[in-house]
Amino acid sequence: MTAELLPDIRDNSKAERVYADLRRRIRELTLPPGTPLRKEEIATNLGVSRAPVSEAIARLAEEGLVDVFPQHGSFVAMIRATDVRESLLIRTALETEAMRRAAGLSETPMLEALDENIREQERALKARDFVRFYDLDEGLHAAIFGALEMPRAVRLLDAARAPLDRVRRLALPEGGRAGETLAEHKRIVDALRSGDPEFAAAAMRAHLAAVARSIERALADLDKTGE
Repeated sequence: MTAELLPDIRDNSKAERVYADLRRRIRELTLPPGTPLRKEEIATNLGVSRAPVSEAIARLAEEGLVDVFPQHGSFVAMIRATDVRESLLIRTALETEAMRRAAGLSETPMLEALDENIREQERALKARDFVRFYDLDEGLHAAIFGALEMPRAVRLLDAARAPLDRVRRLALPEGGRAGETLAEHKRIVDALRSGDPEFAAAAMRAHLAAVARSIERALADLDKTGE
């Protein structure tokens, strides 16, 4: 029976690899909105058959990152304001509650990891390495969620963030926003260290409200350019 299952396991592993590769490139905007996703080309480049590519594209379509048009093909989804705002709503609910719960943990390793993350953010900002800064931003939020040991909640958050992240990458270099983000992250870590759940939740809520404002400005700019 184990031998019979191996092909499925291998297929799942390949589909996961294709999914991760495409998802990363879509979120980082190296595959811009509207880009056609040619299954044969992707399969050849990644050394897999069409089946894992089809499965990966179906998953990305569920997350709103890909639009599939029968008989016409699959394309990287356009950035849609409604999807972005819905994503932010879900993210705010999940992360605010996560902060409330994380503040009740007396987990020194989590705080040590967050302190180190903040130091790395300062270095990245000084070097104007916004790609690195963005990765560290994600890492800070992931470390808070990770401390709760709720893998399903992490998956929900990751799926909710998917339509939001492309706009955030456009908004982050916006004049002064990265520095403001770093200051907000420091307040988040200080709020967690206080052990006060409501104070911690309020710090996250304030940060995500600022994120929402920068995203709205980015959406307005996209509207003007017609992208």
